[in-house]
Amino acid sequence: MNKTLLYIIGVIGVFGLWISSGYNTLISLDETVQEKWSNVQNQYQKRSDLVPNLVATVKAAAKNEKDILIGVIDARASATQLKVDIHNAEDLAQYQEKQQGLSQALGRLMMVTEQYPQIQSNTNFLGLQTQLEGIENRISVERTRYNEAVKNFNIKVRSFPLNIVASIAGLEKYEPFKAPKESQKAPDLTHSF
Repeated sequence: MNKTLLYIIGVIGVFGLWISSGYNTLISLDETVQEKWSNVQNQYQKRSDLVPNLVATVKAAAKNEKDILIGVIDARASATQLKVDIHNAEDLAQYQEKQQGLSQALGRLMMVTEQYPQIQSNTNFLGLQTQLEGIENRISVERTRYNEAVKNFNIKVRSFPLNIVASIAGLEKYEPFKAPKESQKAPDLTHSF
């Protein structure tokens, strides 16, 4: 074999190793994003699973707050029925909107419970309220972790020369989790619920 052919084979081999290394890096980052999104959804599911217990506990004491209880139940149903493609900004925004609706409904439920001292002294309710607060904190942490994974993936997918590998492999950038525009305004606490 002549040296030119060996050089060509060597360059092709190095190029092949570079492509496979870049591809493996992108796949690893893609899997990390998928894992972080699953963690976000897991926390939302925990919150959703807690809702019926909260509603049942409050329902027993606050019979005349039927509209708020129905609102929480409807918001939970709406938030759990949506399927999300995390590459699609509209799907992600709609999912966030539904989850925000559930958060607002739960907020109204918590405000109602302040009017009923028997609920506030109920140890079952207090335990559920503590669990809900913990889940809300974990949701925030998981959304932050998801956004960090999305950022790392998107940097690689958009950076040369891995953007070529990403394009060949059909890997697209992800949408980060963004707070709805309504959440950027301070809540109006002058109206009673």
